[in-house]
Amino acid sequence: MAIHQSVLELIGQTPIVKAQRLDTGVCELYLKLESQNPGGSIKDRIGLSMIEAAENAGRIKPGDTLVEGTAGNTGIGLALVAQQKGYKLLLVVPDKMSREKIFNLKAMGAQVVLTRSDVAKGHPDYYQDLAERIARETPGAYFINQFGNPDNPAAHELGTGPEILAQMDGKLDAIVFGCGSSGTMTGLSRAFAKLSPDTELVLADPVGSILEEYINRGTLSDKSASWMVEGIGEDFLPPISDFTRVKKAYAISDKESFLTARELLEKEGILGGSSTGTLLAAALKYCREQTEPKRVLVFVCDTGNKYLSKMYNDYWMLDNGFIQRESHNDLRDLILRPYSQRDTVVVGPNDLLVTAYQRMKLYDVSQLPVMDGEHIVGIVDESDVLLHVYGDESRFRDPVSTAMVSKLDKIPVADPIESLLPVFDRGHVAIVMDGERFLGLITRIDLLNFLRRRVQ
Repeated sequence: MAIHQSVLELIGQTPIVKAQRLDTGVCELYLKLESQNPGGSIKDRIGLSMIEAAENAGRIKPGDTLVEGTAGNTGIGLALVAQQKGYKLLLVVPDKMSREKIFNLKAMGAQVVLTRSDVAKGHPDYYQDLAERIARETPGAYFINQFGNPDNPAAHELGTGPEILAQMDGKLDAIVFGCGSSGTMTGLSRAFAKLSPDTELVLADPVGSILEEYINRGTLSDKSASWMVEGIGEDFLPPISDFTRVKKAYAISDKESFLTARELLEKEGILGGSSTGTLLAAALKYCREQTEPKRVLVFVCDTGNKYLSKMYNDYWMLDNGFIQRESHNDLRDLILRPYSQRDTVVVGPNDLLVTAYQRMKLYDVSQLPVMDGEHIVGIVDESDVLLHVYGDESRFRDPVSTAMVSKLDKIPVADPIESLLPVFDRGHVAIVMDGERFLGLITRIDLLNFLRRRVQ
């Protein structure tokens, strides 16, 4: 294999894997692993295309500041190219973006400005409008403008489309994609119009976006709802969009998207992101509707490494009602980490306080039950540890029993939900018991999550 001079040379020419264990009906389904790009997504292609085109046109030079609004992956693609080419980069991102993406961007040297994800285009805090304003008000800054930049679809018209057809020996009946900035769709549409006009273009869209209705019914709604899948779906038609060759679209819920992405990992060993789940769910629906065999390709848009704290985290999925535990119709339904399943993070009375502190940090919890065998004997929380060690850090070596609270708010499992409120009013957590048997803890956020799930 050749030795490359830059990671930018690794963008594109991503592999294709044929699905073997998914239910694809009479069709063959092929997975285009855009997750194998060096920045981990298909957006590396447009990051390179838009920056190099601006360079070639003399609009930017190394040392300049680039500004963009992005749901994440375009930002990472731009950060990768900007880092290698010597540009400063400021990115405006909506606050629903995964922590992993934000950490990734900052580690690559990008400046990240968080903004609201609950407002539509035209609002001053909408991520694209805010990015455009920052670029306009920053001397010498260049606004990338992926939603209106023709070098976005050009990356796919001249690169991705011909690449796919070469890999598939020109034999492709349908391709399934998502639409955010619309660069992938528009570029592929133009490429296939010239190179493979019989290939059917299929759009996968999150429930809440306006695009599925526009494709299937020809109506353009001025109302959209929120969705949790990142990077695809829109509440307007991007200026560079060309939907003329897209005749079929599927609206996929967040729950189906996340569960389908997890199924892809379980059955095919491929770790894809949230939008991959949306696309794959749509592709599987399309395949199962067919009565004649077809060769269908779908994108694995980005790597699931960026979503480990969200859709691949069982607790996050439970919190949001996307996976269900057995219902008991009592307080057990509110316990996120049941002790009987060994999900509860605990500490012993003779363990050191530094151990309790480290477990709180590792598992992102604020309090720990103190267990002596199978019996709960106390609770230790951040405040208990802080008050015990403040002024004498050597007390981190003291046993947990010296700082724990042993007067416990125990709640019988059959008590009504209302019985939790006085406990929370005292600033405590609820310790749920079945007789003498400890079942788990309920915190304020557990109750809030439970109430929210009931109205979904």
